[in-house]
Amino acid sequence: MPSINPAREDLLAFAERMPSDTPILMLNLLRFNSQAAYGADSPHAPCSGREAYARYSRTALSKVRGVGGEVQVMADVHLALIAPKEEQWDLLLLVRYPSSAAFLSMLADPEYQAATVHRSAALADSRLIGTTPS
Repeated sequence: MPSINPAREDLLAFAERMPSDTPILMLNLLRFNSQAAYGADSPHAPCSGREAYARYSRTALSKVRGVGGEVQVMADVHLALIAPKEEQWDLLLLVRYPSSAAFLSMLADPEYQAATVHRSAALADSRLIGTTPS
């Protein structure tokens, strides 16, 4: 089953389990739809999933920077050497935030939330993994 957006209980677990006093790294693994999955009544022009993700990114990147974060790595994925065969990815992002609170405040931003319509339309599947630097 595809995983596109975090569930409320996952966000609560994130808030409880991620350290609040240290920088965090969020690992994003993304697989795009060939065509963005906007609803039939959507005002958005048809496009590829990658193009819809670019629409989302225009807002998301400014919001990441606005909370003191930055993209550390953005890379196209070519091959997974160790992974289930059905788990294939198109893009890897590693984003640094100054704290888990900064990340959560970005998610609560109304402009960011409005832009997630493009992220949801763009993605066939995703993983978002919270980590801390060792």
